[in-house]
Amino acid sequence: MKKITELTAELAAPAIAEQGCTLWDVEYVKEAGTWYLRILLDKEGGVDILDCEAVSRKVSDLLDEADPIEGSYTLEVGSAGAERALKRPGDFQRYLGSPVLVKLYRNLEGRKEFPGVLKAYDEAGGDVTITFGNRELTFPKKDIALVRLRVEF
Repeated sequence: MKKITELTAELAAPAIAEQGCTLWDVEYVKEAGTWYLRILLDKEGGVDILDCEAVSRKVSDLLDEADPIEGSYTLEVGSAGAERALKRPGDFQRYLGSPVLVKLYRNLEGRKEFPGVLKAYDEAGGDVTITFGNRELTFPKKDIALVRLRVEF
C-alpha cells in the first residue's frame, strides 16, 4: 500500500498543475496531538494566497472522495517558502551555489548549525558539502538533521 504522502501527491498533481504551480513536498505529521497533511507548492514568481486557496479547495474535495486517511486531520496548503528544506537529490542539484543552512543532530566543533554555500551533493551517499567561511566542509547524510535554503539580506 502506498504512503499517505504519495497518494496525496498523486491526487493533488492535476489540481496543482491547473493552478500553474508545482508540488514541492507533501508532509503528514502529528503536532500537539493533531495530524496535519501539508501540501507545499512552488511557482515561478512565487505562490500567492489565491493559488493556495484554489489548490486547497480542489484537493480537499478529492481527498474527501478518495478517503485515503483514517481519522481526522487538518489540510494545509502553502508555499514551500524562500527558506525551504532541501530533501530530494534534484533539490540539491537545482540549488548548487546557493546559500544554505545545514543543521546537525550533534555538535561538531561546538555547534549544530553551519551557514554556507552549497558546493556539492553526493547522490550515492547523500553527503552535503558547503563552503563555510574560508573552508569546505562535508557532512555525512547520517549526521544531517536538515538542509534548507538561507535568505541573505
